[in-house]
Amino acid sequence: MALHISEVTLLHGKFPTREHYPFSLPLFQQTDSLSFETPVTLFAGENGTGKSTMLEALARACRIHIWRYQGGARYRYNPHEDKLHHCMRVNWTGMPVPGAFFGSEIFKDFTLLLDEWAATDPGQLKYFGGESLVTKSHGQSMMSYFRSRYAVKGLYLLDEPETALSPRSQLNLMEIIRENCEAGHAQFIITTHSPILLSFSGARIYNFDKIPLQTVKYEETDHYRIYRDFFSQRK
Repeated sequence: MALHISEVTLLHGKFPTREHYPFSLPLFQQTDSLSFETPVTLFAGENGTGKSTMLEALARACRIHIWRYQGGARYRYNPHEDKLHHCMRVNWTGMPVPGAFFGSEIFKDFTLLLDEWAATDPGQLKYFGGESLVTKSHGQSMMSYFRSRYAVKGLYLLDEPETALSPRSQLNLMEIIRENCEAGHAQFIITTHSPILLSFSGARIYNFDKIPLQTVKYEETDHYRIYRDFFSQRK
């Protein structure tokens, strides 16, 4: 099984500020490093704890492009918002590999870009299931992307992929991840609120609700406990 990166270290001495997000978060100020010892690592925790910020910074530190619409005005601009990757050191187990960042909120931007590329080069679609992703439902286009992209050797970062997936599709995604991990070419780092995805056998789970950052067992996550209690108490 592949481990393309083994550790990421936060370089606190390079923080440009401790007053502005994300450098103001106690989690980042008090966490020294994260180790990756399994092909699948999961980030769990409440909204606003820094999961997605960490994932995006890691993508940039690994030189993985994030396909996102860049237009539009901002009411209040934070010049430090996307600078965390400058304060990271990534330990690769070998030569750096390519990869991809998936975010459910920005996936539509990518599908529209892909359609523009295919207008002049239809061959681009063969890498993503052979059909335009725009013509499919959001969930269907995501699954087509997962099946095609993750068959390629790489480091794959996913930000809350469960957002547009049914429970059955989440199980299918887990099987895609498992197959590509066992093939020995793919490593996955995933932020999620899904108790289904968090149950991935053998995965390491980081709990972003704890400061400094700590690992947690599946049965100790709030996600598992809340769903367990809800179903056991439902009448």
